[in-house]
Amino acid sequence: MSPANHKTSPNPELNLLLFSIPQSLLVQLGTASMLMLLTASKVSTTALEAMGQASVELFRGDRLPILDFPEDNELNNS
Repeated sequence: MSPANHKTSPNPELNLLLFSIPQSLLVQLGTASMLMLLTASKVSTTALEAMGQASVELFRGDRLPILDFPEDNELNNS
């Protein structure tokens, strides 16, 4: 049996019906989308942590108004 003669093209492409897309373009698009996804993940994590800290500060209680409670002797006199 003779070995099959395969020609490898110097610039492999994805061949579609009307046009072809080079593999390097596909790799670049995939890399850019992954980097954007990682950046968005980092930003959303930071934003959620900041919102969580803000809600803790809101409900901590040291910034709530002080309520006037009646004294014990005022309750006994009435």
